[in-house]
Order: sequence, then structure tokens, then C-alpha cells
Amino acid sequence: MSSDIVMTEKEAVEKFVHDGDCLALGGFVTNRRPYAMVREIIRQGIKNLYLEGGPSGGDMDMLIGVGAVTAMNAAYISNAAFSAVCRRYTDAVIHHKILYEDYSMDVQTILYHAAALGLPYVPVKNMLGSDLADKWGISEEERKKHPKLPPVKFLIEDDPFHPGEKLCLIPTPTIDVAIIHAQYASPDGTVRIVGPVFQDEDIAIAARRTIVSYEHLISNEEIRRNPELNTLPGLSVDAVVPLKFGASPSQCFGCYDYDVRDYRIYAQASRTQEDFDRYIQDTVFAHPSHKDWLAAKNADWLLTLEVQPDKGYVPGLNSME
Repeated sequence: MSSDIVMTEKEAVEKFVHDGDCLALGGFVTNRRPYAMVREIIRQGIKNLYLEGGPSGGDMDMLIGVGAVTAMNAAYISNAAFSAVCRRYTDAVIHHKILYEDYSMDVQTILYHAAALGLPYVPVKNMLGSDLADKWGISEEERKKHPKLPPVKFLIEDDPFHPGEKLCLIPTPTIDVAIIHAQYASPDGTVRIVGPVFQDEDIAIAARRTIVSYEHLISNEEIRRNPELNTLPGLSVDAVVPLKFGASPSQCFGCYDYDVRDYRIYAQASRTQEDFDRYIQDTVFAHPSHKDWLAAKNADWLLTLEVQPDKGYVPGLNSME
């Protein structure tokens, strides 16, 4: 790997993200979500995406709200206490604006690990005996229209090792692009995530193309001094994108806490499509790049979001106005 994989968000999206891709996003609800990269996808008007994600957040909700999503497999989409279930996602599911399938949170993450191992399907018992095994969000007939979707939600077969027991065989996703946000990366594509990794390592390895935005650049020599701390080797990464506060408004462990102001504004704006459209205009299209988005933020407020080193978070954050 060479330093030519260091790109701007515009370059990385133009090169690796295309209409009709199966896109997997990293992070967990309000943790390390790749917001800056998602804003760039919206700026470039990419459409017909097939989303994959474990417990997901407002970045996916934004893609749904701008009409960029055709179908999705995700455990759930939430902005935690700010909007327990994200509202553009809720509206899209209720009014059948997108195709949606539910495998449950545990099965969803098992699928990503299986995909990283190159397995075509994974046998589980988790869904048996529940509505998840009895009901399909996307019918077999509808699936025939979408080559990016597996032809069936699952198959129930006999367990070959335990006669009389059943297994649920679930197809693993074929991910075109994975986008994750990390604390550190080097010019050769080595990535270091500090704190919980969630499903990020698995989707990055499983994907045909992987983009990693990051907070801090480490030299190739320095990042190799502690290989046990590294998460991904350069051979798994196609682009590294330097983006300070690239996960904001979500939190980035060891760097900054979540932006309560932004989340509160979004919780209100996303209630209606009209208000959501204004939010996207003001926070995405009004800023040609992440650098411009960052420059428009209140610098003093951003400083208050930086975590206290001895605690790893910002005390009293939810009471701040």
C-alpha cells in the first residue's frame, strides 16, 4: 500500500461509492458513525443503495430521508435518547418507501462475521420460534427484482449433527463498500480503533472496497511499533480520509462526546419531510466539504465536546444547552 490511498472525502466517494451499491456503515447508534462520509454521499447524489448495518444511527436515517436507499438490512436505527427510533426510517418503513428486512441484532452481527470469513451462509437458532422466522419483510417475489438481495430471507433445515433439531440458514451479505470511522490511521492504510470495535472490523474485511475516515494520522513506522493495538491492515483498506470530528454528531471514544445540540435539532427536524429537507440543505448542501462544515461550527462548543482524559467523556453533557 502507498500513500496514494490517502484521499479527501470527495475523492473517496467518487472513486468507490456508486449508485446501486450495497453499503455497510460502521459504528453503533451514537458511537463512531461515519457522518462526514455520509454527508458527502448525499452531496454527490448517490442513489439506490442497499444498506447494511448492526445497531445503526442518524447517518443511515439521513440517507433514507434523502431518498438514497432502496433496501436495508439493519438491526434497528436509533439516536438513543434523542429519538428512540429514527423518524425518517420509521416513516419510510410505515409508508413502504424502502424495502426492509429484520434479522435481529445478534444475528445481524453474526452475518457480518461470517461474511468476513467468506462464508455464503451461517446456521443459527436465534430466530427460531419467533416472528422473525415466521414473517418476511421482503417477499421472495420482491427479492427477484433486486440482484443485490439474496433470493430468500433464510432456509430452515434439519441439523445434520443433531437429529430432530432445526437450523435457520441465513445468507451472508455481499458488501460492495464499507465505511467506518477510526481514531487513527497511517498512510499505508493500517487502522487503529480505540475502544469498542462493534462490527467495523468484520464489514471492513468482508467488503470489496473499504473507506476509513479518521481523526489522527500516525506514520507507518509509528503505527507498526504496537501492532497489537491495530485493528485493520492496509491490505483491507482502499482509502483513508483525514476528517477531524468526522463522526460528529456521534461520539468518538477518547476524542469527543456526542453533540447534544445537533442531535436535538435533528430530532425535531426529522419529524417531517419538509423540516428534514431544510436540515439537509442547511447542514449538508450549504457546506461543499467537511472542512466547510467544521468551519461553520461554533469552535468553543466543539472544544466543550472534547472528552476529559481522566474520564473518557464530558460530564454533564446532556444538561448543556
